[in-house]
Amino acid sequence: MAKKQRQDVAAVKQQVGKQVAPPQDSAPDAATPARARRPAAQRDPLPATNCAGDAPPHEGPAHEAYAIRALVLQGGGALGSYQAGVYQGLAEGGIHPNWVAGISIGALNAAVIAGNPPETRVAQLRAFWEHICAQPWLPGLPLDLLTQAAPMWPEPMRVWFDGLNAARALVEGQRGFFSPRNIADLWSRFDDPGSASYYDTGPLKATLERFVDFDRVNRSKEMRVSVGAVNVKTGNFAYFDNTRMTLRAEHFMASGALPPGFPAVEIDGEYYWDGGLVSNTPLQEVLVAQPRRDALIFQVDLWSARGKLPHNLLDVAERQKDIQYSSRTRTITDSMREQQNYRRMLSEVMALVPPSRRDDPWFQRAAEHACDARRNVIQLIYRDKSFEGSAKDYQFGVLTMHEHWSSGLDDIRNTLKHPHWLAMPTAERPFVTHDVHRGNGGS
Repeated sequence: MAKKQRQDVAAVKQQVGKQVAPPQDSAPDAATPARARRPAAQRDPLPATNCAGDAPPHEGPAHEAYAIRALVLQGGGALGSYQAGVYQGLAEGGIHPNWVAGISIGALNAAVIAGNPPETRVAQLRAFWEHICAQPWLPGLPLDLLTQAAPMWPEPMRVWFDGLNAARALVEGQRGFFSPRNIADLWSRFDDPGSASYYDTGPLKATLERFVDFDRVNRSKEMRVSVGAVNVKTGNFAYFDNTRMTLRAEHFMASGALPPGFPAVEIDGEYYWDGGLVSNTPLQEVLVAQPRRDALIFQVDLWSARGKLPHNLLDVAERQKDIQYSSRTRTITDSMREQQNYRRMLSEVMALVPPSRRDDPWFQRAAEHACDARRNVIQLIYRDKSFEGSAKDYQFGVLTMHEHWSSGLDDIRNTLKHPHWLAMPTAERPFVTHDVHRGNGGS
């Protein structure tokens, strides 16, 4: 009997060795666009309803091997034109997301992207940003001339000029975006919570309806759209998603309703504020979505967690914003990478279960978690200019808008110079990240 048990143990060890052996065609640095095959055990389908099957092999561009090609857009106010530049670079590279998720200004960019056909998205993004960056008062010739000359000025003069534009946003608002309320109303008590703010965002609704086709936004089979907001009364985070509801301008406005500047937005009897109050990136929403599928994710951040020590109060204010609104990307990706490794290990163990026992309820429950979908996160983070300060998120000047846009375009072009970064992750490393600013070829 003991001999028989030893033989059984040896057989199991031999089988486990076969299951965990690395596939021969998944070298970590391979630039091939073909999908790396999973181990033999994984090709034996498990009854997991939340794990989509393997994408069929193909010989096309690397990014097309992924079932999900997501564009994840962080909040950051006036810095958001950086994201528009990134999208332009993706379009130039023939990469068209099938899922766009955003918070705050990222949600507004998401609306314009999803609400236009691929051939006009860049032009509409440009028109949207040109529209909201024009001042509603005194937009005359002197300011235009200053804007043309400012790039050649020494840094102190540039700081003054950008400060002027930020001050104008505070006093005048921004055309087609927000306008200041009557001073007498600021200390009033309103029956409608949607009036308790320094600015009125009513103009934004007309602007979104001008640049966004909401019928197209709600074609979820063409592009999934998700935007995050916070329920003011419960404090709970909520995602508005076109696979679960019909999205309107109000859903995108709610995602960008940062108090106390902007008012809460009412949707179906509930009031919502900016999603950045809880989480300023929708990355995790994309990573935990079911069914789990292989995903290439372009995460475009507007705030950098890393920065210099501040030496005056203005620097403190800027650094505080950077930390407060930066994405906890490393925390999220480390956690998801660990989960991914556990899922793979579980699937390897389940492959040892005889087919006759796979109807067991516990096996079925385990199968719901045994999914080794591959995830590739390409991170792009806006890097501040030396003359920018704590007002950079509401400095909507035309010049800085163009500079942010150009920075995004340059960063994505430099990223796409590394085509092997888009390759499908291997079975041994199912979750990888890349960041052109860190020279990161995968972590």
